[in-house]
Amino acid sequence: MSDKPNKKNTSGKDATKRRKSTNSATSSQRSFKGKTKTTTAKKEDTPTTPTGSATESGPPDDIFPLVLTSKTQELFQCRADEDLTQENLHKIIKKEEILNDMKMRAAVSDFYPVKQMVMNYPGEELLLVFDRDFKYGQSFYLVGTEDTKERILHPPEPSEEEGVEEEDLMETFVYKTPEPKPWESLGSDLDIEEESVKDSRCKHRYKISRKRREFGAPVMFTDRNASVARDGYIECTSYPDKSFCVTKMEIDTGIQAVPQLQETSTQTKWKYPRNACTQYVPREFTDEEKENFMNSQSLKDFINSVALRFEIAVQQNEIMDAFFDDWKALGEDESTFGGKTDTHLKEYQSFTDLYYSKDKAVSYINWHPAIYGIIAVAVSERLSFEDRINLSAKLVMTPSLILIWSFSDPIHPQLLMECPDDICCFEFCPSDPNIIVGGCINGQVVLWDISAYAERLQSTRTGGAKHTPAAVNALPGFEEKNVKKTPIVRYCAVSSIEHGHKAPISDVQWLPDYYEISRQGIPLENKNGICVQIITCAPDCSVYFWDIRPPNTATQAMTDRKKSEEKHLENPQGIPNTFKHLDLTWKPLIRVGLPRIETSGEYSALKVSLKDILQEGRLHGITDKSRAAKLEKTDGGFDYGMLRVPSAKNLKTQEDISTTFFVGTEDGDLVYSDFKMEKDSDSGKLTSSKPSHCFVIHDGLVTTVKRSPFFKDIVLTVGGWTFAIWKEGVMNGPILQSSASQKKCTVGHWSLSRPGVFFIGKEDGNIDIWDLLEKTHEPSQTQNISTGQITCIKPWIVSSKQHLLAVSDEFGTLHILEIPWTLRHPSSNEKLSVTNYFEREVKHLNYSEKRREFREQEKRDMDAEELRRLSEIVHEKTAEQLEEEVQQEFREYLKLEKHILSDMGLIKPAEDTPLPGV
Repeated sequence: MSDKPNKKNTSGKDATKRRKSTNSATSSQRSFKGKTKTTTAKKEDTPTTPTGSATESGPPDDIFPLVLTSKTQELFQCRADEDLTQENLHKIIKKEEILNDMKMRAAVSDFYPVKQMVMNYPGEELLLVFDRDFKYGQSFYLVGTEDTKERILHPPEPSEEEGVEEEDLMETFVYKTPEPKPWESLGSDLDIEEESVKDSRCKHRYKISRKRREFGAPVMFTDRNASVARDGYIECTSYPDKSFCVTKMEIDTGIQAVPQLQETSTQTKWKYPRNACTQYVPREFTDEEKENFMNSQSLKDFINSVALRFEIAVQQNEIMDAFFDDWKALGEDESTFGGKTDTHLKEYQSFTDLYYSKDKAVSYINWHPAIYGIIAVAVSERLSFEDRINLSAKLVMTPSLILIWSFSDPIHPQLLMECPDDICCFEFCPSDPNIIVGGCINGQVVLWDISAYAERLQSTRTGGAKHTPAAVNALPGFEEKNVKKTPIVRYCAVSSIEHGHKAPISDVQWLPDYYEISRQGIPLENKNGICVQIITCAPDCSVYFWDIRPPNTATQAMTDRKKSEEKHLENPQGIPNTFKHLDLTWKPLIRVGLPRIETSGEYSALKVSLKDILQEGRLHGITDKSRAAKLEKTDGGFDYGMLRVPSAKNLKTQEDISTTFFVGTEDGDLVYSDFKMEKDSDSGKLTSSKPSHCFVIHDGLVTTVKRSPFFKDIVLTVGGWTFAIWKEGVMNGPILQSSASQKKCTVGHWSLSRPGVFFIGKEDGNIDIWDLLEKTHEPSQTQNISTGQITCIKPWIVSSKQHLLAVSDEFGTLHILEIPWTLRHPSSNEKLSVTNYFEREVKHLNYSEKRREFREQEKRDMDAEELRRLSEIVHEKTAEQLEEEVQQEFREYLKLEKHILSDMGLIKPAEDTPLPGV
């Protein structure tokens, strides 16, 4: 029910009069309400009521509180806080409408309790008031007399004397803080006392001690006769302990999820008992019946028909083994560990140290390229940048180490390589495995020489030496004299801080031994035949090339001559003099910048990948005898101090070496650039060229940029929640991009034996194994390795029957897993199949790019055609036609305006007075 019919039934003058009276009532009510509030604040004992007849027991006689449902409020347009608000608390309702509502809904009507009052009301319109403050107990109340109605709508104005009195009261009123009353117990303290839990028996405390020298002592078990030895047998019978036999009288538990009740049934029939009989005496034919059957023609025909088949079956039983199990024969090769049916990674061994790896994360791992079972692990503190600053004094006293483990002793490391700071990455030299290079978190490059301990690693692997725990695990003052300490290898050389990186070195790699880089970034032949240059990158927007040979200058030659004349002195700390010429003076050969393509600034490099750099897969199945001899050479080594950087004029340029490389950035971009330096035309200085391409693919730090060991132009990148596979030379985008996973991808690596398999580590400790020949939209299998984040993955080929996968986590544990047969044994023509797959993806990518360009050009042509058509239509119309169209639009606007004003009730539809302009 709405107000529109009421407005139609009344004249315009009455509606105008009611509107004016309502406005005046509203304004009067505001003043009345403000006055009531002031009086109530001052005189709480005399509340103001509409009639002045309110009592403490209930509302006045002419006030009837009501409860109106939302349906009734909508019918009478008196919805709380919408139609009736703080400014307008009154609603005038016709008596006839209330009576009709009671007739239609009878007892369901909200006005049924005041039916008699409504019928006896003298007037035709009743006043409904919105009781916002619940003054009379309900949200609405109905006024029962005309006097009260007029008093509420037109309250008396306050006189000047009353206003003065109120102002005096406002000035003299002083608020007093109520005094707290004493607390009276009503029984709640007894409930609290009953619900409280107290210990009913005293707690027992135990202390177990043992002598330090008895820790780890061997335990010897012997057999004895319990009946002979005294007190050799003691029976400990079980008995109930009354202290733990406590019956729960009541329990209060909270439940989040309740298992659903499910009824199931089976198809098993109920075996009900019944009477049965068993024949235990055979029934036979009589002699006469037997003779008749033997002489029957049907028996003769049957024997003649099956005689030939029976003879063949007898011969087969003599030739073949009828009891041979073919299924068991098929599974003989698969029953062993790592068989064909085994598809999951198996735990082979794990390494962790309670002293050196405690509360630290494994930042990088690497297999020894020449000795089986030797793996190096770099550990670093699990601290943020702010925590490192706050704990810098403590970190200075904590040594940063690289642990070298052996499969023969999974408890104690074989070597400890001391570092100036936490190591982010390190690599063994391909031509001399005794030389190791690492990148520190402070931006310095470090070199180690472990030639003196190569024999120890070899003998440890073959079982010739027995390792004993380091004395560092013993308490101070209680070290055993005969304990052999774990050797600590100090670094030979470290680069200068002012000429190194200004950020943590995130990647370090050796350049191959068949070429080197000049100061102009040009690949030249390497006459030494050993790896002498290193490439590093860091988030300081630079890629550095380092040379481990001293520069060939006159000063350096004079210094070498003096050193040769002087007597050779050994280092007192046992540090090898291999790279003494580089210590604290080592500078990079060239610096390659990464300027942004379109804007100012530079890209922050995290990972780098050169096309002709040595990969892990090339270390297995080596065909070059000279390189194999270099890998096996552990004694003697090379005299790096006598090498010199040759002049670029005397070396031949390697034209077939690519100078382009991929760089993964801190913003998730993949940059394709060239490290060949360019000469500035203005200053004549050598500067880095701008990258040719930049791909925005990943939504986080790029943690992996790895080339496939089978394809030099296929690159795997991992960053954020996605990974992608790229083909060098295809600059339209990645040929394969994964969807965003639920957990962040932390690291990735290609398989060394299967071209289509690679591993992706996650932050939740899982490893996704992808097989492109099986699935390309999801991993073939997912396996949990650790409860912490996977930090590094390194596969290794031991033999054709054993492939290992090293996986490290952020808790300092190194897991060695054995790769199953299905993941290490390639299928027939697998490399060709993967090559064809990559070619198809490249064609699909080119096709998609062409279709995108075609659709964009098609859209531009359509837009141009539409503009041309509109311009032709505008030119064809005359000035009179355009003027007529404008007038027609204006007339339609006036018509719409008149219709809107009529709906709002501002003008009557029957009025003939036209609007201006119509």
